[in-house]
Amino acid sequence: MNTPVSYFEGQYARGTDPWHLAERWYDRRKYGLTVAALPRARYGRAFEPGCSVGVLSELLAPRCDVLLSTDRVGPAVDTAARRLAALSHVVVQHMAVPEEWPSDRFDLIVLSELLYYFDTATRIRVLEQSVESLSDGGHLLTVHWNHPVSEHTCTGRDIAEQLDTLPGLRPLARYDDPDFALTVHERGAGPGAALSPARAEGLA
Repeated sequence: MNTPVSYFEGQYARGTDPWHLAERWYDRRKYGLTVAALPRARYGRAFEPGCSVGVLSELLAPRCDVLLSTDRVGPAVDTAARRLAALSHVVVQHMAVPEEWPSDRFDLIVLSELLYYFDTATRIRVLEQSVESLSDGGHLLTVHWNHPVSEHTCTGRDIAEQLDTLPGLRPLARYDDPDFALTVHERGAGPGAALSPARAEGLA
């Protein structure tokens, strides 16, 4: 069962940043590791569904020519839009995935603290749509909390293991933390290793 939107609306009714994403060292460290894990210095087009209040979006923005950040909850979208208002290349939209999905192709898709709110079938749908939306050689980065939560249908480790079985993706990097699991996969058809940063620069 998917977490109902009323749960998120109730959270944001308590404050503009109910999970304190802009304050906690845990989140600042996780976001720093997330951005550091990006294999390329820069991406053309990037998509971040479930952006919440835009804290990670603000860190992704300098690495992208165009960044589309979306969320299904109106107050979160409003807060993210205010946070990112000075960045003209960042577009913040109200969008409920997977029912709503952009038609563009992306070089990078970031799924952060999102997938465990979906049941298995919907989670697979989101992942398959992500793969379809990636350009060849594009990257899918996921990062999710590992501890059990009543509103979560799985953990970050569960998601990481599911990603390794998804057709059309090659594993590039994985970071297992006591608190979260971070993965980077590259879209590519057929056999062969993912294009690591060293390979991309002809060093390996």
